[in-house]
Amino acid sequence: MVTGGGSGIGLAASRLFARRGASVVVADVDEPAAASAARAIAEEGGTAEPFAVDVSDDTGVAAMVAFAVERFGQLDCAFNNAGVSPGFSAFHDVDPDDFARVLAVNLTGVFLCMRHELRVMVEQGDGGAIVNTSSGAGVVAAPGQPHYTAAKHGVLGLTKVAAAEYAGRGIRVNAVLPGTTDTPMLRRYLETNPGVEKLILRTMPAGRLARPEEVAEAAVWLCSDAASFVSGESMLVDGAQVAR
Repeated sequence: MVTGGGSGIGLAASRLFARRGASVVVADVDEPAAASAARAIAEEGGTAEPFAVDVSDDTGVAAMVAFAVERFGQLDCAFNNAGVSPGFSAFHDVDPDDFARVLAVNLTGVFLCMRHELRVMVEQGDGGAIVNTSSGAGVVAAPGQPHYTAAKHGVLGLTKVAAAEYAGRGIRVNAVLPGTTDTPMLRRYLETNPGVEKLILRTMPAGRLARPEEVAEAAVWLCSDAASFVSGESMLVDGAQVAR
């Protein structure tokens, strides 16, 4: 199950999971995008079902997890990737409503997904794997984005708590921390803010943005048996952006 699976990193992950043999629930708040992604996977010979969900709504998240189990028999892996990216402003100019919205999707949404996923995996009794999308802003400050920074730091806290609590049940919980990634969301922002891309690239030692497929590879690996003893990990996929 992939949230935010209709575009960007989520779309790349949905398609890669399917190529590696998984049956995928492509979940997204954008129902047409989820449906389009599921069709694309089917055209490539994979198995996928779309599901429209707002991850900040507990009822919707519960229905999403129930749908995955009903449709495919059980839930083995979940990639909690849905998120929103706010604009930049001085800390004292951040609107409280914007702050609440970013935390509702990027942090509370991850909590709600994990809550229902973990319950199902415990009931199934044969383990599972969960990967959460944090960010470089989960370990360093993103000036001008206090809400985004707070949420992404919080995702790492949730990841570590769940990893420690459920390791004995065979459930692994990890996080991927993408660097600045070339997604439709980022492109929309760059189109309205000329010159920002050059500033971003100055922070990238690799001299380029990450590709969604590169982040997807990390998420899929963390869900695979190859990562059978990896849990509680915060994996940077950022071309040394944070390390610079």
